[in-house]
Amino acid sequence: MFPPYIATTVDSISHRKNIYNIDFKKILIYNKNMRIEKVNEKYNGKKLSHFLFDKFDGLTNNTFNKALRKKDIRINDVRVSENKTIYEGDEVKIYIVDDLLYKKEKVSEIEVVYEDENIVVFNKPANIEVTGDNSVEKYAENLYKNQFVKPCHRLDRNTTGLVLFARNEDSLKILLDMFKNQKIEKHYRCVVVGIPKEEHKVLEAYLFKDNKKSMVYISDAPKTGYRKIVTSYKIVKKDYENNLATLDVELHTGRTHQIRAHLAHIGHPILGDGKYGINNINKKFKVQTQQLCSYSLKFKFEGEQNKLTYLNNKKIKMKD
Repeated sequence: MFPPYIATTVDSISHRKNIYNIDFKKILIYNKNMRIEKVNEKYNGKKLSHFLFDKFDGLTNNTFNKALRKKDIRINDVRVSENKTIYEGDEVKIYIVDDLLYKKEKVSEIEVVYEDENIVVFNKPANIEVTGDNSVEKYAENLYKNQFVKPCHRLDRNTTGLVLFARNEDSLKILLDMFKNQKIEKHYRCVVVGIPKEEHKVLEAYLFKDNKKSMVYISDAPKTGYRKIVTSYKIVKKDYENNLATLDVELHTGRTHQIRAHLAHIGHPILGDGKYGINNINKKFKVQTQQLCSYSLKFKFEGEQNKLTYLNNKKIKMKD
């Protein structure tokens, strides 16, 4: 049910204990849409294309050739511009977005967790977007035919769980305003690398969104272009054997990649996160998507006078 990674700024991690003997500066640079694959015996003496087409079911000749032209593939840290022969033990780094590496899952059926005449809450699976051609929104439009139905917030493509939709324009306006004023309480479950020292903590920092790199950066101090973020967590389960912890996370501000980046910033990335996490740890546990799930929504509409006031104190929660 749940998904996890590590994201942080270079200048804020130098003082932190590096328990995995990892060069965090390199991770920050390489993790921009990057995958690392080790060549095994099966592909010894084979062409790079043979290896990559077997590994990534959505990769096309066009994308592969474009990556070579742009030198977005490295073999043993050397950029390549042609279809090289590879050998067992080689390390291949691929700087191609996931959307071009994996086939998009066709949306056949999405669970409706709650619905009434004004709202509907879906349980979003991994590997699909909230909006777009093959998305929860398209599924909702087909489900409700010609009726109004629009999402009120977003989840990352590989984050699973509850997504709230409005079923009329009045409800959409109200819900967007309620999200803005933090009157809808959102809780997530995630698995993180390492066990936090404090059982519960409210984290405050500042986030910058780099649209060109499709990444965010975190700073402990205010900076130009950075927006304040607040994220709190409490530990639900400790796995000392694997050095993992399950957290209940409350999102107080809703910024892009906030939970993933904020937890990585404090040294506890979400397991499976390909952008902000630690690749060799993700591979160790054979996890390819972040172990992060939106599992609870609570409406705090006390004092409001509108068509959704009946939802006050209502909690919509996924089954454990």
